[in-house]
Amino acid sequence: MSLSFRLTDWLPTSAKEVKALGWDSIDVILFSGDAYVDHPSFGIAIIGRLLQKLGLHVAIIPQPNWRDDLRDFKKLGTPNLFFGVTAGNMDSMVNHYTAHKRLRSEDAYTPGGKPGQRPDYACSVYTKILKRLYPETPVIIGGIEASLRRLCHYDYWGDSLKPSVLIESGADFLIYGMGEKPLKELITQLQQGIKISSIHNIRQTAFLQKNSEPLFETTDFKTIHLNSFDKCRKDKKAYAENFKMFEEESNKMFASRLIEPYENKLVVINPPYAELSQEEIDEPYNLPYTRLPHPRYHGKGEIPAFEMIKNSINIHRGCFGGCSFCTISAHQGKFVQSRSENSILKEISQQIETPGFNGTITDLGGPSANMYKMKGKNLELCAKCNKPSCIFPKVCPNLNADHLPMTELYQKVSNLKGANHVFVGSGIRYDLIYGSKESTLRKNAKEYLLQLVRHHVSGRLKVAPEHTSGNVLNLMRKPQFAMFKRFNSDFERISNEAGKRQQLIPYFISSHPNSTLADMAELAVETRQLNFKLEQVQDFTPTPMTLSSCIYYTGFDPYTGEKIYSPRSLEEKKSQQSFFFWYKPEMKQSIRKMLGEIGKKDLIKKYR
Repeated sequence: MSLSFRLTDWLPTSAKEVKALGWDSIDVILFSGDAYVDHPSFGIAIIGRLLQKLGLHVAIIPQPNWRDDLRDFKKLGTPNLFFGVTAGNMDSMVNHYTAHKRLRSEDAYTPGGKPGQRPDYACSVYTKILKRLYPETPVIIGGIEASLRRLCHYDYWGDSLKPSVLIESGADFLIYGMGEKPLKELITQLQQGIKISSIHNIRQTAFLQKNSEPLFETTDFKTIHLNSFDKCRKDKKAYAENFKMFEEESNKMFASRLIEPYENKLVVINPPYAELSQEEIDEPYNLPYTRLPHPRYHGKGEIPAFEMIKNSINIHRGCFGGCSFCTISAHQGKFVQSRSENSILKEISQQIETPGFNGTITDLGGPSANMYKMKGKNLELCAKCNKPSCIFPKVCPNLNADHLPMTELYQKVSNLKGANHVFVGSGIRYDLIYGSKESTLRKNAKEYLLQLVRHHVSGRLKVAPEHTSGNVLNLMRKPQFAMFKRFNSDFERISNEAGKRQQLIPYFISSHPNSTLADMAELAVETRQLNFKLEQVQDFTPTPMTLSSCIYYTGFDPYTGEKIYSPRSLEEKKSQQSFFFWYKPEMKQSIRKMLGEIGKKDLIKKYR
């Protein structure tokens, strides 16, 4: 029997809802650039429910109006403990602009997809308003935007280096990554009466302190002093050194504290936790969500992001793929944190009872769907490693890349009454399927692929070869294109044997560092020979704190010092992107012209 809800089953978003709960005051008020969807795929819902579990009165102000008299920032008054601020599930600049810096026409995290409901650099804008209105009340920032801007970073939209978001926003404290554990420690100290300005000992947090103040003394981790922001602005090599240090520390099991100097302040980044317990990993998913958007949105249109994930289940966090253009490891970490089977099955049982569930789990996955339960065999070896990827250029022999736990999980979920179809909607890493040398792992990977293609593909399966050029793929830290061809062949064969008409949906990127027009021309030829008319494509967008963005900004690889070409002008980017669409009649003439200009006339006949 499906559940039914009352308005008070959601966290309050207005003074009227607070009154209905009978509260005299609010302990924490959270501001978000997203609409409020009470679902564990939305960060603000997780944080709100976690604070509620800790016994606090929590309210959420979703998408506050920052352009009027600021009534949304005033309507609930001052919280007892602090304001929490997040830009939402995406960096606000990625949310707003295309790779060509044009405004997007839709915001997937807003009812009706309506754009313009959050500001550029939302985290800083919201925080500055709150600090102006309530200068004595702490503001804590978190989420993807704060997390990936915690140090000096290249900002593509301003084409410049920007300081830490702590400097720019004036926030009192920053929690980066998946912040449940540091948040709980913070609440404990605040409730003990410790001022936030004195809290310097919590991992996975960042804060400002004066240059003249001594650093918090600890033997738990080492300290690394980075180049100053001023030096980085004057010298790209200094910035590259900082980035290299940041990425290496992000990929360590036991990382160091990072100190970045500014004029008279220091940005202090405490290292993340080495490992979470199974209970800590499961906890965010066991909170009392309604799994639905707040009723305030009735009649305002669907929230596209919710419609896409409402019947999906996240089975792990983190990714050891190490792709140079990806931010996952910098935010969630390299080490995969897998939920227990009991936690996953419990959430699916709740989903089955959610109003509107149609019997289909659209995605049982994670950042990379087939990394569930994978970790190092000898963690002592992992503790000595700072490599960004466990699978590039080849699968690490210390990685237990066993697909059996996933195959067993799929079977158990499929046996649940009410789960009529169980699909994998997030992309998979095919290099994990082919990369292990151990016979048992190869056998289990083969069985996983069979079960996946036969029973858990909704008709289309996402994969991300990203490019066909070996030089570009090496810089991306992705496997060579020959491996994708092998996967494509196996996928077609298994689908045909099962009597199913299914297709792969490959993702490709143009204008990535090291990608030339000649590389894109070869990409078009390769994908045409495989009968792919590409749909899921994107032009490279340099996002904060990725290796690819560092290379784009500096012009060289921070690890080798090698100069790297990056397409930068709008004309270059459009030219590269046009090769994705070789099959469109209006593109063929311009493609032939470009092929002649770059000395690739031999390819012209292949575009007829």
